[in-house]
Amino acid sequence: MTIDVPAPADTSNTPFGRDLTRRGLALALANTTDMAPTTLRVPLHYYRDEKLAEIEETQVLRRTPLPLLASAQIPQPDDYTVRTVLDDSLLITRDPDGVAHVLLNYCRHRGAMPACGSGNARRFTCPYHAWVYDNTGRLRGIPGKAGFDDLDRSTHGLVELPSEERHGFIWAVLDADAPFDLDTHLGSFDAELARWNYQDFQYHEERFLESTVSWKGALEAFAEGYHFPFVHGNSVIGQNTIANTHVYDEYGPHHRIGFPFNWITDLADGEPDESWDDPGQYMGVIYWVYPNLILANSPVGVEVIDILPAGAATKCTVRHSWMARFPATTGEQTELYDGIFAQVHAAVRDEDFAMLPQCGEGVRRGQHDHMVIGRNEIGVQHMIRVMAERLGVALR
Repeated sequence: MTIDVPAPADTSNTPFGRDLTRRGLALALANTTDMAPTTLRVPLHYYRDEKLAEIEETQVLRRTPLPLLASAQIPQPDDYTVRTVLDDSLLITRDPDGVAHVLLNYCRHRGAMPACGSGNARRFTCPYHAWVYDNTGRLRGIPGKAGFDDLDRSTHGLVELPSEERHGFIWAVLDADAPFDLDTHLGSFDAELARWNYQDFQYHEERFLESTVSWKGALEAFAEGYHFPFVHGNSVIGQNTIANTHVYDEYGPHHRIGFPFNWITDLADGEPDESWDDPGQYMGVIYWVYPNLILANSPVGVEVIDILPAGAATKCTVRHSWMARFPATTGEQTELYDGIFAQVHAAVRDEDFAMLPQCGEGVRRGQHDHMVIGRNEIGVQHMIRVMAERLGVALR
């Protein structure tokens, strides 16, 4: 069967099923990849400037809807968990009616933290003076209430951040006074995320990393397959995936990349059938959810890779979790999923984040004025162009 190599898609309304499989197969057979028109030169200060890092946090990360938590982490009424995001302690709850809330975890009396860990509870008691809040954030109890008899309890609950639950994630902005418009933020990407039904996935596990590399540079590692044979040559990523080959599509500030598996070339021996309708069987489908999230889909689950700065331009934190596409119903299946996540996490920890600190050192110490991003790194170029536009950084 002869398949022509199509041009890279440049619209947001890109088909998913057979079209994506066909494009991946054509690129694999031709030993090529979707490419950008030119190389891109990026000034080193894009990654290492501390003033720029401050703008990123205050104007981008704190004012853009972030998918803070998978819905599956708090599946039942009264479930909750506490997360630290950009040094803010967040209490994320599901109330008795099943509605999710994102609350700043700071008592309105003296600022201590009413909640810790995760679990199932309707009330949270501040450890300092035992003020009590419910899981919608309302102030329910004040010991020695005579000392606060002029206080309007209705206006002294935990501060709630603007949020919405959609596509299996709880989204919020970290600035309580910032506008929140998830429709505009997602645009046509909304329908792309909807196709996966992440709300039906089973949450499995999460692990954390810290690294001495820019959070932007860390995210870029998941937007190209150029490094696969060199960094991942001894793991399933390098062994199962065709290097330097990917199908690329943009959705406004977000993007989708399909990294074909080796066995996609087996399709060349026959005509398209129903299996072509699920390209996830033939390629790793990776999303960048602007600004800070990677969703790495495999045939059996999705890696959720949440990367944020850690107090400096060239330091970052990574929250790596995994959700099963087909919920485990037996101990054997759970054990299988344990092994899958251990394997993919080892690749991220011992391969990607063994190499990335070297990139961070090069950014900090380099005396050249720019780095070069190849035409074959079209996803990386897109990430940089989107962020640079918002930060006012000139590229060439």
